[in-house]
Amino acid sequence: MNKTFLSLGAAMVAVALSVPAQADEWWPFGIESAVDGDLNNVVSVEYEPTDQASKAYNLCVLLPHLQDSYWVSVNYGLVEEAKRLGVKMVVYQAGGYSNLTNQLAQYDDCLAGGADAILIGAISEAGVAAKINEGMARDVVNIAVANPILDTPITARITPDFYQKGMQTGNYVKAYLGDTGGSAVAFPGPQGSGWAETYMEGFRDSLMEGSVTLLAEQFGEASVPAQLRLVEDSLQTYPELTVIWGGAPAAEAAVGATADAGRDDVTIISSYENQTMLNLVQNGKVLGFAAEYPVIMGRISVDLAVRALDGKDHASILLVAPGIVTTDNINEFDLEQIFAPEGFQPVFSVE
Repeated sequence: MNKTFLSLGAAMVAVALSVPAQADEWWPFGIESAVDGDLNNVVSVEYEPTDQASKAYNLCVLLPHLQDSYWVSVNYGLVEEAKRLGVKMVVYQAGGYSNLTNQLAQYDDCLAGGADAILIGAISEAGVAAKINEGMARDVVNIAVANPILDTPITARITPDFYQKGMQTGNYVKAYLGDTGGSAVAFPGPQGSGWAETYMEGFRDSLMEGSVTLLAEQFGEASVPAQLRLVEDSLQTYPELTVIWGGAPAAEAAVGATADAGRDDVTIISSYENQTMLNLVQNGKVLGFAAEYPVIMGRISVDLAVRALDGKDHASILLVAPGIVTTDNINEFDLEQIFAPEGFQPVFSVE
């Protein structure tokens, strides 16, 4: 992934978004688009969706899990946009990043069910590549949602700029600690997912200069129990550790683990958001997180699918520019673009 694009995401400040006039009017949304799919030619655009699908297409969605508010928020965006555009939708979740075989079987279910489009939050690109190739050969529209599909031919993708998120959070924690500096252990997420490695690359590169050093990289399943084991082990293995950086499950686990260890000197920062991160930033237990707008990614992925099915022009690569959310700027963000409404439960079918 090109490391120099996304000027919108280069500054460590939040981009204020206007509150939608109505619940279903979420546009325009500022986003980065690769012109003709060229990552060396990325421009900022104000995204506006189509008004209505020309027919009630059958959309099939594959998500890695619905274990946290991040993917629940993606689900909310998918479902609400399917309703707005007048298309049908079935949603499957694999049960976690260790369940690739489930996702492959669910892809087959989408094809067998006559899906016009498959929207996939891939457990790993390498793992699903053959299935995507099969779907594309059948002229099924394939859209990558949130998780990257970089090399496999696909209709379109909308993802965060993972590298910039890792870079920005690293730069932010360095600026926060100043000359005091620190020693970090990183918990980027599941190895093989693609996004975890790219987060890690950005964070690692951010520490090439400055007063924070990187002690270790600990990859693991994106769940709080799995991350808790890694964090607890690292607190024992690296007593000099003063910075914990990682995904939302790692940051959540770190709050409890550092408290239990009596380590109030540890700074915690998250590479992405969930509802728990919002609460922990608000009460000062987590320094901040890099927002990537899961609700919007769900919405735009449906719009991309409908545009492709209707034969309309559509972007092939869209990248969400991150913004660092902290206690100082949290009111500058439209949280309706990030989180599902309180009390929302996952929806698995839209008729």
